[in-house]
Amino acid sequence: MSLDNIFGIAGSALNAQTARMNATASNLANAGAVAGSEAGAFRAKRVTFKTIMEQQSNSPDFNKGGVKVAGISDDPKPISRMSDPGNPAADKDGYVYLANVNEMTEMVEMMAAARSYQNNVEMVNTARQLTLRTLDIIKN
Repeated sequence: MSLDNIFGIAGSALNAQTARMNATASNLANAGAVAGSEAGAFRAKRVTFKTIMEQQSNSPDFNKGGVKVAGISDDPKPISRMSDPGNPAADKDGYVYLANVNEMTEMVEMMAAARSYQNNVEMVNTARQLTLRTLDIIKN
């Protein structure tokens, strides 16, 4: 495996984890949002990944592996409603519909994405250090 492949794989993982962190940030930002209908309520976003394999492309410039974002979908958890007749967003019966965001789940997602990101940064740093050491050996 060449160094280009190592950096390409790690780079694709960094991009994927960045998308995951962005979705988590959006979910947390909208955790307290209410709407006047179930259809208008915020639904948490979930990022799905897909592996990149060598066989998926005939291009010589193609990375020999990695991960990509396959899609971002709405969390299927049900939307809950709460009686709040004084809220301007309430429907005709006085109910508001709450976002289906669970803050604890989002914090776990954020920590897992940050840890994965950190691991891939460490892999890039290790590959860079090994490359520099190899160059030092060749110089001497």
